[in-house]
Amino acid sequence: MPPPRSRAPRAACTGSCACSNTSTDRPDSAPRPGRSGVPSPPDFENKICAPDALGARLDCLPRPLVFTNGVFDLLHRGHVTCLARARALGASLLVALNSDDSVRRLAKGPGRPVNALEDRLAVVAALEAASLVTWFEDDTPLDLILKVRPEVLAKGGDWKPEAIVGAREVQGWGGTVHSIPFEHECSTTALISKLSGLAR
Repeated sequence: MPPPRSRAPRAACTGSCACSNTSTDRPDSAPRPGRSGVPSPPDFENKICAPDALGARLDCLPRPLVFTNGVFDLLHRGHVTCLARARALGASLLVALNSDDSVRRLAKGPGRPVNALEDRLAVVAALEAASLVTWFEDDTPLDLILKVRPEVLAKGGDWKPEAIVGAREVQGWGGTVHSIPFEHECSTTALISKLSGLAR
């Protein structure tokens, strides 16, 4: 199911494989006007992939594949550091985001998510650490993990590895599971509270 916005993220690469069609591979990658005079979407949006189109896209990525997931609402230093640490555990990083409905069911607080799924996907896709970005509608990413079968499962926070969703399954097919400690005192909830205070 596409995110509840007027324009769904692009599901598959156009032309050559998006895994090699990034701004780092193309020196002439500045946005160019399309036929209507509107600049074409930036290359990093090629990293956004619908869950049902992941198969062919994952075939383009080098292994081992690292899988991580989260809401990634108001992106902060803690998020990007954790994603960089996760990427270093393998050759590619697949980041899966909770859909908007999934975030609401997590009871993160009123008005969450602040940023809609399409916007959260784009921000994460723009990060160098992310090789591919997708989303899931369920409360947990377990079905997605079973579908993509990563060699490495990583999760930020003070999780015991065995408590991470999908840990038993990944270890069952010979993969590894990693809990990545937070390195910076950053919190989306704290940021929202701070911004709310400034608005008063």
